[in-house]
Amino acid sequence: MNSKPLAFLLFAALFLSACGASPTPAEPTPDVAAVRTSAASTVEARFTLTAAAFTPTPPPLPTETATTEPEDTPTATVPPVAVITNAAGTEIVLCDSLGYDVLTVDVNIPDNTIMAPGQDFVKTWRVKNTGACPWGAGYVLVYAGYSDRMSGQFIALTEVVQPGQEVELSVQFKAPTVAGEYLSAWTMRNPQGVTFPETIYVKIIVQ
Repeated sequence: MNSKPLAFLLFAALFLSACGASPTPAEPTPDVAAVRTSAASTVEARFTLTAAAFTPTPPPLPTETATTEPEDTPTATVPPVAVITNAAGTEIVLCDSLGYDVLTVDVNIPDNTIMAPGQDFVKTWRVKNTGACPWGAGYVLVYAGYSDRMSGQFIALTEVVQPGQEVELSVQFKAPTVAGEYLSAWTMRNPQGVTFPETIYVKIIVQ
């Protein structure tokens, strides 16, 4: 018997058998969009459960405590009139002040009055206590500068001058012996040695 036709038949039978066999079904391809949607739903569900489980406790409301303002204790104070700096550089609050009316301040010896050399005269000013302290013992007029003191001597007060009250202040002068114009400035000084910021003047002409 010839073996080649037999081998060929066996090979053909095997080939047909292989072709007729049912192929192994392929695994289905996963739906990527569905997987993402499912994962997102799971995460959202977990956040919802966590939020439901955690209930924040509101902070306690502040308790209002009524505070009582301290009552001001009234104290008797003298209202300051001015603040000056003394020679030592210390600021001093004054309750003293002097004022005047330019039309009535010169009771006598108006400006540019003619005087003889060496002539004695008394200059009087009308002023007002515009401060808050009375002028009593220790309040004096003192020389405040300019051309010549003219040997001026203050004539002491004979009464206490209350705040708001007018008074006449006088100084005894002696005119210089040399001809010329002379201006002398004066100011009030309190018992503590502090001078007022205001000044008054006398002006004469010696011929």
